[in-house]
Amino acid sequence: MNPFLFVYRRPMGLLLIFIFFFAITTISPSYGYDPLDPHANITITWDLMIDNGNTYDVRVSLHNFQLFRHIEQPGWKLSWTWKGDEAIWEIWGAEATQQGNCSRIRGPVLPHCCEKQPVIVDLMPGAQYNKQVANCCKGGVLTSMTQDHTMYVAALRMNVNKASGNNTSDGFMPVNFNLGLPGYTCGDPFQVPPSKFKEDGSRRWTQALDTWNVTCIYSQFRASPTPKCCVSLSAFYNNTIVPCPQCSCNCQELAGAKCVKSAKALPLLELPHANEEEQQPLVRCSQHMCPIKVHWHVKQSYREYWRVKITITNLNFVKNYSKWNLVVLHPNFRNVTQIFSFNYQPLSPYGNINDTGMFWGIPYYNEMLLQSGPSGNVQSEMLLHKDPGIFTFREGWSFPRRISFNGDECVMPPPDQYPRLPNSGHSATARPLILLLLLLLVVVF
Repeated sequence: MNPFLFVYRRPMGLLLIFIFFFAITTISPSYGYDPLDPHANITITWDLMIDNGNTYDVRVSLHNFQLFRHIEQPGWKLSWTWKGDEAIWEIWGAEATQQGNCSRIRGPVLPHCCEKQPVIVDLMPGAQYNKQVANCCKGGVLTSMTQDHTMYVAALRMNVNKASGNNTSDGFMPVNFNLGLPGYTCGDPFQVPPSKFKEDGSRRWTQALDTWNVTCIYSQFRASPTPKCCVSLSAFYNNTIVPCPQCSCNCQELAGAKCVKSAKALPLLELPHANEEEQQPLVRCSQHMCPIKVHWHVKQSYREYWRVKITITNLNFVKNYSKWNLVVLHPNFRNVTQIFSFNYQPLSPYGNINDTGMFWGIPYYNEMLLQSGPSGNVQSEMLLHKDPGIFTFREGWSFPRRISFNGDECVMPPPDQYPRLPNSGHSATARPLILLLLLLLVVVF
């Protein structure tokens, strides 16, 4: 080998390694990218509607532009930082959690909120009619775009007192937006073309004076230091049940790990009654210690079809999962024929590649995954057509490549542990032996 070439290649390799680690360390850890939903984000839209001189009216909207990730109860808690001494005089469709110190305001009526960093929450369903606006009053819940087209938008309207000595349009826009949700990070506001609104049955259009957008993205690594679900596998052609990998979400031996061996050992009065947001998972003791376990069972093979059973089990004693969803990546999903007990929608973020699907519960039947116990599971079966070009039971092809629950990726078993076809080793060695016998026969005769 040319020694000069070796000396030349080695610094180049070191340089590439340095660039790689530099890129990793300089990319913000708050950035989250999901290849199954590459354009996922929650967009906050700030519309300046009316400038009254000393006050102005603003319309704030939240759009959940995520295919499968949704916001559960207790919901979003929108906050920001005013640039000056602004105060919220009135608000519709939402409310501030604290009024704050309004001693600087003189008059018989005090503002709704004088906080420098107000925290705004959605009104609950059934709020007073004169406090409602369109797309409000859902308790902070935002569904994904796929599950419900009527519930992925939230809105509120405010009348705000201007800051002292600030009359520019840029001064209307606060900074440091936050959704109050684990894993979400919001960027800086940026101005966009004014929003337009329909009136009089779409015969007339009005528009905002100015509009800003704030983009918020989700990162599973920021939301939780450990995974929240795992996957186990089995098949009709193999007696082995491949369990969730050990310590997928936690280990019983680790300090601080809490679990319950039996529901009978957990008196109801001892269960925590705090906000769901503040509750730590209290899971059933297992080798994987995950709150959610997904089981994929290859149930049966027919001449032209094959059947799969999916079971989602809640092992968390203190949480129900409302409007749950499951996203699965599998190369045979372009041939899904029938789903029996779940809703199903193909996801095609890359055009013609149809290998990803989303499952969720049927309203009033199994859209609520109850806490750990006899009813703490949902299940369905799926029928898929065998594609002659790619279908096989060999080498674990019939098992999913990736599964996520409520937008968080689940821990999969390693591929070398997948259930295999019986006698695969014998059939593999039989072929060379047959060829050897045929060769001997040719030589002899």
